[in-house]
Amino acid sequence: MIIDFSIQNFYSIKDKITLSFEASSSKDLEEYYIIEPIPNLRLLKLGLIYGANASGKTNILKALDYLRDLILEPFNKKTDSFSFYPFLFDTETPNQNTVFELSFVQNKTKYDYRVELNQQAIVSESLHFYQPRKALVYKRTTNLEKQLTSIDFGSKIKINSEFKTILEANTLWNNTVLGGFLKTNIEIPIFVEIMEWFGKTLSDLVTSDRDLSKFISDKIDKNEIDKENVTSFLTKADFKITDINIKEEQQDIDKEFLELLSQNDNLNNNEEFAQIKQTGKINRKRVYFSHKTQVNEQMKIHELPYGLESRGTQRYYQFSGLLDLAMKNELILSIDEIAASLNPDLLKHFLLTFLANTKTAQLIATTHSRELLMEKDIIRNDAIWFTEKQENGSTDLYALT
Repeated sequence: MIIDFSIQNFYSIKDKITLSFEASSSKDLEEYYIIEPIPNLRLLKLGLIYGANASGKTNILKALDYLRDLILEPFNKKTDSFSFYPFLFDTETPNQNTVFELSFVQNKTKYDYRVELNQQAIVSESLHFYQPRKALVYKRTTNLEKQLTSIDFGSKIKINSEFKTILEANTLWNNTVLGGFLKTNIEIPIFVEIMEWFGKTLSDLVTSDRDLSKFISDKIDKNEIDKENVTSFLTKADFKITDINIKEEQQDIDKEFLELLSQNDNLNNNEEFAQIKQTGKINRKRVYFSHKTQVNEQMKIHELPYGLESRGTQRYYQFSGLLDLAMKNELILSIDEIAASLNPDLLKHFLLTFLANTKTAQLIATTHSRELLMEKDIIRNDAIWFTEKQENGSTDLYALT
């Protein structure tokens, strides 16, 4: 679970801002909101970020997503450059470093992670853990002139000199140490735990235009998402949907496109592609929703393909799949413009279902929905944050509390 996340000098964010999930002393809605992953630490399940257009609220989610990619998708060449910008409306910040700081809990252990970078290299990096007092896991520095990485481990971390040499060699100046670890064949148990948190617990950003339908449908088809749960969420949201069916159908493939693909020698040696060439058809999986309707005082079931459903139904189908995953896993969801394509009642239903049914999940979302601010029966004050564009064009972040 995330404790807090700080950002400095990233796009519209100039000075350091911090989004915190530590709960206030309020007992309001405690059974729905509060998680205690370790003793004496009360964390919120939900963080809602409000702000006007261009106030920078999306950049907070982008920063967290960028940090995730920084670790999970390390560069293979030291000539690769990072694809972000520092704060540009200033004479000094374009030449200053960007800093991310993240405190989180994994397997009942608290960690503090910090990384400082420019567009060419990771300048410095550190990881600490608490057992129970704060102790160093590793500290990394980069010789920017020689483009070389040096890693020092804390006294509580036992690692042999050969592993340290291998890790330093694989941690390019534009890789995090954790990213460098991904490219090695060595075992460092504490690194495995951290990588599991970034890879499995911290989900990638869901933007307002991102279509999750294939992702959700594939997981339903593989029984990794419970179809009955998704159907139930949709039904309770009053869509009159009684079932979801995923069918495999054959679809004609364009002959010119098939000829173009045939020029690829690797595909021509593929048995599946040979069958597609022979039949001129490809197997596709399509999602159908069963609707219960009343016709002449009789209840009838009608099937509609996913593409003919309203945008609201499509989006809620995708969100219902995320809800099922969050109910069964320790998961951190990050959703930009969560109210897009959802009416206020649907948004309220989604948040209520999330709060009532998840045990180890967190949700960070941006929204314009002012109606939610009025929902005192489901929203705690310490879960609400605001972004504001300052006179110099930078983003400020502050809590409602």
